[in-house]
Amino acid sequence: MTIGNSSVILGLLPYHCYFTYYSIVSTKLLGPFLKLAVCIFLPVVLILWVVAGIVGSILGGILYGFLSPMFATFDAVGEGKTNDGTWSTIKGSFTVVKDFKDVCVHSYYSFMEELRQKDGQYYEIRFLYLLPALMAAVLGFLVDFPMISLIAFCKSPYMLVKGWHRLFHDLVGREGPFLETICVPFAGLAILLWPLAVIGAVLGSMVSSIFLGAYAAVIVYQESSFWYGLCYIVASLSIYDEYSTDVLDMPEGSCLPRFHSAF
Repeated sequence: MTIGNSSVILGLLPYHCYFTYYSIVSTKLLGPFLKLAVCIFLPVVLILWVVAGIVGSILGGILYGFLSPMFATFDAVGEGKTNDGTWSTIKGSFTVVKDFKDVCVHSYYSFMEELRQKDGQYYEIRFLYLLPALMAAVLGFLVDFPMISLIAFCKSPYMLVKGWHRLFHDLVGREGPFLETICVPFAGLAILLWPLAVIGAVLGSMVSSIFLGAYAAVIVYQESSFWYGLCYIVASLSIYDEYSTDVLDMPEGSCLPRFHSAF
């Protein structure tokens, strides 16, 4: 998967660069100033696409190569058959590469053709709100990143204890993923690795807070109001707090303010 997907990404990169620029310049949906801005920042997007695609292929290949034979073995044991899932995983990897190639060639071409030929709402940059939008994005990052990181860090012990409680309960009662005898050894592995899952959840919350705070720029630009952007920055903290509370099955509600008049 890593070699195949990376070859597709790098091999089609010149075509993607040319046809993306050509489609953006040719489309009737974007105004001249917006086309110029998109063309200036498009190399950044293309570089991120290459990096994310290759790294995602590496991680996806590792997870797929590890988990697919494992689940295939469990299915074989449950059905009374002998099958370690190795060959099916190899064939599945080729299928993933083929599907990825189809998306990068056919689906991409169809999307760009639709962008070039479609007539609809006309989009253009409103320079009046660019600076307030950028200011809102910076403020959103400065507020949301430390606050959401703090909320996630404070709730992490509860997530750790609750997860361990659930795993031990399923292990002792032979319920959930530990119903089959062959799965019991993996229960111990899951219990040992659960702290890593909690750390991953905290890190994921910290990363997502960057985008959550930066979205204030979109609010300011769409609503043509810097005040709405500030309201969103405050409300996003409450939104995250309530969402994490629901995920952890904690008492509902949040002590953080939320401006219902704006959102």
